[in-house]
Amino acid sequence: MAEGDTLLSADYEIFGKVQGVFFRKYTQAEGKKLGLVGWVQNTDRGTVQGQLQGPISKVRHMQEWLETRGSPKSHIDKANFNNEKVILKLDYSDFQIVK
Repeated sequence: MAEGDTLLSADYEIFGKVQGVFFRKYTQAEGKKLGLVGWVQNTDRGTVQGQLQGPISKVRHMQEWLETRGSPKSHIDKANFNNEKVILKLDYSDFQIVK
């Protein structure tokens, strides 16, 4: 399996103006566009968190998107990524918004 095909799982938390600006909806759309699976949800701390799973190259692309783009009205101060690990199979079948 080439590195581009290796599956990666990564957790994330995004800080800034990321609630009330359709951040979850745009994150779900971008994840689906890239063929990733996982989830996204608002936190009580005013952040957005979730998990990404898919080919390493696509996860990296999504991480950059989360760190620099987000939704049009969002303002991202910081993006934390942790618990990165290579996985053998995907734990999810699609990209969900968790309430």
